[in-house]
Amino acid sequence: MRFTWIFIFRFLTASLVQFALLLFPLRPSAEKFTIGLAAVSTWLIQLCGGAVIRQGAILSAPTRGFALEILNGCNGVNVVVLLCAAIIAYPAKWKWRLLGLAGGIAAVQGFNFVRLISLFYLGQHNKPLFDFAHLYLWETLILLDAVVVFGWWSRRAA
Repeated sequence: MRFTWIFIFRFLTASLVQFALLLFPLRPSAEKFTIGLAAVSTWLIQLCGGAVIRQGAILSAPTRGFALEILNGCNGVNVVVLLCAAIIAYPAKWKWRLLGLAGGIAAVQGFNFVRLISLFYLGQHNKPLFDFAHLYLWETLILLDAVVVFGWWSRRAA
């Protein structure tokens, strides 16, 4: 029982510190990261033969009249913060924590590329499905991704 309360305290503390850093000193970095995410998404879409134009963090389909703006809440950073807080709070050796942080961030952001690209195409072809996928489906799946990554990692780090 004591372990649970210590974990919860550490998790909440790590989450609050990271979110505070994102709101103030790291906000410009998060915005640059979001533009980078849009650039890589554009590259991946073009690599697969898709038509896309990027302006900053906005991906546009030139022939469909659809644009997808990647905002701070859409860049996966909030989920990464929660995953990192859980990994930092967990009682594991720092070597395992660092491996978990690197692998976890890669897993969430890799999944986020799938999310962004699928939303880009859904928005062009089916607006009601896009709305559902954007607001409900992908929000749930990306959080579930972080939970699965943490569960997998914590079993190996214990």
